[in-house]
Amino acid sequence: MNKTDFPTTNTPARNGSEMSRRKFLSKTAAVAALTIVPRHVLGGPGQVAPSQKTTLACIGVGGQGTIDMMNFLDFNEVQVVAVCDVDRESAGFLSWNWGQGKEGKTGGREPARRAVDEFYGKQRPSGQYRGCKAYADYRELLAKEDVDAVVIATPDHTHAVIAMAALKKKKHVYCEKPLTWSVAEARAVAEEAKRAGVATQLGNQGQATEQDRVTREMIADGAIGPVHEVQVGWGPRFWSYPALQDRPTDTPPVPEGLDWNLWLGPAPKRPYHPLYHPWVWRNWWEFGTGLLGDMGCHLLSTVFKALDLRHPISVEASSTKMYPEVYPMGVIARFDFPARGDRPPVKLSWYDGGLLPPSPEETPSERRSYGVMYIGEKGKIFGHRIFPESKQKAYGRPPKTLPRSPGHYKEFVDACRGGPAPGANFVDHAGVLSETPLLANVALRAGKKLLWDGPAMKVTNDKEANKLLHREYRQGWSL
Repeated sequence: MNKTDFPTTNTPARNGSEMSRRKFLSKTAAVAALTIVPRHVLGGPGQVAPSQKTTLACIGVGGQGTIDMMNFLDFNEVQVVAVCDVDRESAGFLSWNWGQGKEGKTGGREPARRAVDEFYGKQRPSGQYRGCKAYADYRELLAKEDVDAVVIATPDHTHAVIAMAALKKKKHVYCEKPLTWSVAEARAVAEEAKRAGVATQLGNQGQATEQDRVTREMIADGAIGPVHEVQVGWGPRFWSYPALQDRPTDTPPVPEGLDWNLWLGPAPKRPYHPLYHPWVWRNWWEFGTGLLGDMGCHLLSTVFKALDLRHPISVEASSTKMYPEVYPMGVIARFDFPARGDRPPVKLSWYDGGLLPPSPEETPSERRSYGVMYIGEKGKIFGHRIFPESKQKAYGRPPKTLPRSPGHYKEFVDACRGGPAPGANFVDHAGVLSETPLLANVALRAGKKLLWDGPAMKVTNDKEANKLLHREYRQGWSL
């Protein structure tokens, strides 16, 4: 999730062709207002001919989906030709500029279509463009539009079915995090991506930042010695928590323009309620994955790369009060990772919802609510700085050994056009990265420490827990 209040270790990249929050606001105050600054006229110097552009469809164009769409519109190499959302047009999506509060914005396929048409229309002498198609059902879009790539920014529970449908048609796929709702889905999508041989990228924008590179270079340089522990903290959830602890019993009418059956997708059938859509679906086990799923792929990405982590060998989780329908307010999860070559085993702890990790005396306590603490034999790294400060001053900066990213979105655009695999591609990174916090959700629901055989995708000490790795889809839906 792009946010202006990200911790410094996870701020979305703002270099290259990627659009900063300030630039986004100058381009459009809101899609509903349709005030968009154009690029240069097509066909001018440095422009890509229309026939050579990467054609793109955006599936899910609410809050984050609008951010993604506007970022990709900014690339001359890309042509957005279609948008898709089960909601025709409605208010209540989270503000696209978190720095200005969390007021609801208008989202849906029609505001998105109008925004795309106006964006491209501004580049034409006539000021008119009517080339963007709008769909309610992603399956119809994929059947009718021969696009090169898709962007998926729907609720978590529908990521897998959409991604698999696109991958099977050999489309490049950019998908918001977590990659899927369940562990088994993440494994299946990553395996399909490998078979398809297409470009893929997860929406964990912090993986492309300078902070990511500096942290990894410091650890590789031995700045704090071998790392044996990592603590990850994230504060309270950034969406409203429902007043109910069970599903609502009243059944208000489905808003005009919303296809509720399509919104449910593979999840079990239940009546519509505004406590599910828009935005607040993250509160519910059937649709969201909690802060672990939402922010885990952001905060753990650099950790996995810096320490060369893959599958944990065990995981356990605890929380504030558990409910059968609603995700708990706060969660603590603990993972054990095995030794990798000459690197020691790693204990990784996750804290969210106001449950905080301990704050060592040498680190600033006010910074411990958010971010990642690496604990090594010779010191600690937090916010790509060594603590205590005296060690940072003595160390200085690490050798610059890693290539820098041209920007998170640019990585995907380049890969679609034959460039190198993006840093958060499904096969090498995003699949196992997504599996890990989702596995903690399994441990949370199982209520015990689970021993994990990652390569076999199997809990070895609790047969019943294996049933939580996946779920039976509603009739008519499949991978």
